[in-house]
Amino acid sequence: MYITTTIPYVNARPHLGFALEIVQADVLARHYRRREPVRFQTGTDDNSLKNVLAAQAAGVPVQEFVDRNARAFEELREPLALSFDSFVRTSRDPAHRQGVERLWRATAHDVYQRHYSGLYCVGCEQFATEDTCPEHGGPLQVVEEKNWFFRLSRYQDRLRELIADGRLRVEPAARRNEILAFIEAGLEDISISRSQERARGWGIPVPGDPSQVVYVWWDALANYVTALDDYERWWARGRKIHLVGKGVIRFHAVYWPAMLLSAGEPLPTEIYVHDYLTVEGRKISKSSGSAVDPVELAARYGSDAVRWWLLREVPRVGDADFTEGRLAARHDEDLANGLGNLVKRVVTMVHRFRGGHVPDVPAKPLVPDVEERVHAALEAFDFRAAASAVWSIVEEANRYIERERPWRQADPDVALATLVHACRTLAVQLEVFLPEAAARVAAQVEGARLPEPSPLFPRIV
Repeated sequence: MYITTTIPYVNARPHLGFALEIVQADVLARHYRRREPVRFQTGTDDNSLKNVLAAQAAGVPVQEFVDRNARAFEELREPLALSFDSFVRTSRDPAHRQGVERLWRATAHDVYQRHYSGLYCVGCEQFATEDTCPEHGGPLQVVEEKNWFFRLSRYQDRLRELIADGRLRVEPAARRNEILAFIEAGLEDISISRSQERARGWGIPVPGDPSQVVYVWWDALANYVTALDDYERWWARGRKIHLVGKGVIRFHAVYWPAMLLSAGEPLPTEIYVHDYLTVEGRKISKSSGSAVDPVELAARYGSDAVRWWLLREVPRVGDADFTEGRLAARHDEDLANGLGNLVKRVVTMVHRFRGGHVPDVPAKPLVPDVEERVHAALEAFDFRAAASAVWSIVEEANRYIERERPWRQADPDVALATLVHACRTLAVQLEVFLPEAAARVAAQVEGARLPEPSPLFPRIV
């Protein structure tokens, strides 16, 4: 299985909106690694005009500016407890440029030149069909030049069939319907190059035409295959899952599959589209002034708190409004008061009644179908439902304690063994979502004799 995130522009440091996507991808990768080999890839889109303009505004050479911000994205690994296998840099990886050139040549039969005039949004890196961009607002650039075009229109019927019958699975259903409506309205050919002058000399030159650079989205989308060390294993066969934000769905569910069809290459199998994180109703973004730094959040509250809020609070469909107060409240309610207190109670009772020794008697699984529920939820790309399935163990264990009252039993061995088993199951199931917290829980409940109880999650508030 091959799992990817989008590769974000590096015109600024990473924000919490991208952290949502990469944490979701990490959960999928950790879950499916228990079942099969997985490659989890992320990276950065370096060859954008947005990056050039940001570097110029900062008074820093473009490559230096891009390298610095790309490093900040790669360094999300530790603060967010990520497990990606590959990190691609479109301006640095020689294999990427070679792959983009191969893809261009493989689609040459669908590429032609013509003059074009239109309004361009630098924020989206695409031509607009309206006077303003609904995503970024603000004025658009008037662009008139001779570009290379791709015959997207040729693939309209084929794309509609593939998406409608599920061979190219787009989730959730509302996004699939959105893409089908977009295709039904008619696909027009798209510009896939920019003049060297407009690109400020930054980007991959068009093969055979050094006066133009490859359109940044054509360049960026190609990363999903150019960075592979084993194309046959990861792309030619098996599941290929793209996680993307709703603002770039057309690029991934229309343009990218059409490029692959033109080149005679296999398509991705699934595209999961998440909605936005907002602050006071405004989309979190690098350009809007509403960015939230996930590294700073993790430094203040820990990776467990950040990951848990993203996974437990963000719905499968619909935007989610972020505040630090909500993050702190979810941490304290679930992790400190819920999980932390449960493990402490169980370990304390084992020490009180059995000197720390776990009774060697059969335990009763409190939520026997938890693994199946987690798997079903993740197959549906419903991370909140998957986290809730794990959390049902905490809820059931607390109910079991109140129902069985081990401290009133003449022989509490079965009750204690059942509760230790529940905590051990929590450690296993939680590792996919909160690897650091899972390790701390496991350290408290592993072995025939448990260590003395210690606080797992100090309260934030």
